[in-house]
Amino acid sequence: MKFTDLTELAARNLREAILRNSLTTLGIAVGVASLVALLSLGVGLQQLVNRSVARAGLFDTVSVRPRQSNPFRSGGGGQRRATEDVQAPRVLDDAARREISLLPNVIEVDPEIRFTAEAHIEPRSQLTLVAGMPPSSESSGSLEGLTGHFFSAPNAEEAIIQGDLAKRLLDDGKTPESLLGQEIALRFAQRQALPAAPDPTQPGSAVGPDEEAMGFSIIPGEKNFRVVGVLPTSDSGNGPVGFNAAGIYLPLAMAESLEVVQGSDLRDVARAASGEGRRYAALNVRASSPAGVAQVESAVRGMGFAAFSLIDVTRNLRTFFAIFDLFLGIFGSLALAVASLGIINTLVMAILERRREIGVLKALGAADRDVRQLFFAEAGVMGLVGGAFGVLMGWGIGRAIHFGTAVYLKRQNLTPPNIWSVPWWLVLGAVAFAVLVSLVSGIYPASRAARLDPVEALRYE
Repeated sequence: MKFTDLTELAARNLREAILRNSLTTLGIAVGVASLVALLSLGVGLQQLVNRSVARAGLFDTVSVRPRQSNPFRSGGGGQRRATEDVQAPRVLDDAARREISLLPNVIEVDPEIRFTAEAHIEPRSQLTLVAGMPPSSESSGSLEGLTGHFFSAPNAEEAIIQGDLAKRLLDDGKTPESLLGQEIALRFAQRQALPAAPDPTQPGSAVGPDEEAMGFSIIPGEKNFRVVGVLPTSDSGNGPVGFNAAGIYLPLAMAESLEVVQGSDLRDVARAASGEGRRYAALNVRASSPAGVAQVESAVRGMGFAAFSLIDVTRNLRTFFAIFDLFLGIFGSLALAVASLGIINTLVMAILERRREIGVLKALGAADRDVRQLFFAEAGVMGLVGGAFGVLMGWGIGRAIHFGTAVYLKRQNLTPPNIWSVPWWLVLGAVAFAVLVSLVSGIYPASRAARLDPVEALRYE
């Protein structure tokens, strides 16, 4: 049977029982709509999480810290493991920083400067976390929603303040943006190097200029900064996240020059570990792309340091969302499974009503294959039309859910995120799945129609 004849017969048969076929097609559309609506929400939530992390450029960032030794760890491994465990960890100093910066795929190595300080604006004070921000943050997308501007210079005495902290420092009725241009005082614990001890074997010896100090003392420090930028409040979903989230941000070079006491300083003094130049609690290493993060992590661990990136966390998130989408797809497919029963019922009824027509076709020379193709074509058309209409219904349902969620969050004074997305692969996949289910449902009716005896079919009625 020619393709044109097959198409013409299938279209005519569908038009003859238009009400029944329309209801069957509507059942397919409802199943596809539920599938698309559920999966669009799952995809939207996954994209929301990815945007939150990628916005801050953290997919290409590796946090490097000194590896912690554990001399008390027990277990198999022999004398070699015990020797490795009691070895002092490598110091994260200037030499290590230069070595890491020479690794392939590394484009930036910055120290992680984070400390607690008291932010003071008359008449209020507030303890907060202060972090140094590298110049690359200006173009990384991590300052989305910033009011004001970025630092004018790497060592400028300027600050960017988080909106939540600004609210706590201001009188009621004032907006966080009113802090722009004002001076904010930071009070913090500062290091002051102690002089090196003279050589007791040399009477009257003085401290040489290159001799290392024995430690440091802690003194109170205070410095004023001009507020040049205000970040949105936390309920807006914007602002830096991840390794360097803080209440106040300073230029990284300025933060380093403050000589603020950090937790690693006390640890290094207690260990009396030797190193070259400045020692760091942690380094933030930026890779050229997220694809190069794994290689950078491996190389850093091979150098004797601990490395961590959000890629490690997102692996588990991707697994979670894959399982989540699978369950959403299963629940969404239940309605489509019910619709497949309607297809079988419709086509079986068509066989009973068209026995004489099938007998005539066979008497005129139609093969069993031609009869099967005819019923498959009718099932495929219902699946195609139902799938296309179901995608439109699912799109509308998803939009309605997204709109309702946005209205609810706005009433709670929260900024609504985009939790709904219908990518092109979901549209094509839903239509293809609907056609596939329809064709599978048509296997039994088509086989039954093909097995009809033409003589018995012509005697029917």
